[in-house]
Amino acid sequence: MNPQRQPGKQPTWPAVAASVIAVFGVLLAGCSKSDDKPASQVVAKVNKQEITIHQVNFLLEQQRGLRPDQADAARKQALERLIDQELAIQKLGEIKLDRDPRVMQQLEAARREVLSRAYYERVGEGASKPSDAQVFKYFNDNPALFAERRVYRLQEWLIEATPAQLDAVREKAQSGKALNELTDYLRANSFKFDFNQAVRPAEQLPLDSLASFAKMKDGETLVINKPNGLLVIAVVNSRLEPVELARAKPAIEQFLLNEQKRRIIADDIKALRAASTIRYVGSFANQAETAASQPSPVGAVQGAASGNSESPK
Repeated sequence: MNPQRQPGKQPTWPAVAASVIAVFGVLLAGCSKSDDKPASQVVAKVNKQEITIHQVNFLLEQQRGLRPDQADAARKQALERLIDQELAIQKLGEIKLDRDPRVMQQLEAARREVLSRAYYERVGEGASKPSDAQVFKYFNDNPALFAERRVYRLQEWLIEATPAQLDAVREKAQSGKALNELTDYLRANSFKFDFNQAVRPAEQLPLDSLASFAKMKDGETLVINKPNGLLVIAVVNSRLEPVELARAKPAIEQFLLNEQKRRIIADDIKALRAASTIRYVGSFANQAETAASQPSPVGAVQGAASGNSESPK
């Protein structure tokens, strides 16, 4: 995005602390003493510490979509990254930065995230591959994604506004002149906003808004409420690019499998909560009444299922 009036944000913690988390993540993932592995696994030595091929491969596994012709270059880059991290780890120990309370808190948070994610992934293994009938039903139930799929050229305004300003901004955005006048209006009235232009196929749009986009004509706008204002999206134009079932089937299968995993994980968390004693104290005491009736936080299962949560392509 190209911000028109976006105030600068200052980092709340020195950049070195963020680097420490990445460094220790790699350290926890694979570093061990040289006596515990054969020399054939060692690909580099940094002072007295060895780096193994397993650490290199672990980094490569995080790079999805890596083509075979990119593998050699990516492997070399991964090794250089590990060498830089090892140098930082060794220096960090010398200056005792690993004992900094904030660094230790971040390391513990990272550890909890890794362990809980591993559990969720294990629970999600109970999901089964969707049937052909389920895939076919999803294909037919979502024509905007497949048979009537469109590619949209959009203009977007993410606008900060007070409750008292919302009606005026919404009226201006829906006046039919948003493409020409909305930016000028926002600037003239000192609104803070981000403006962006993009070309997006249907599968890259929010699922809950896709039906609205499918009905929109060129030049029409969609206004979505946000916590601090509004998101205004204008359809400049669109073109029809349908996708047949045979091409869409693998993506639909993966999407439905991921959704099944998320439901299994959410049900498991709900059962764990029901079987446990959870007591909220202090300023969170009133939260107990609402927590039981609400679904598990998105963060609890986000990323636990393989793939992503976007619409199938």
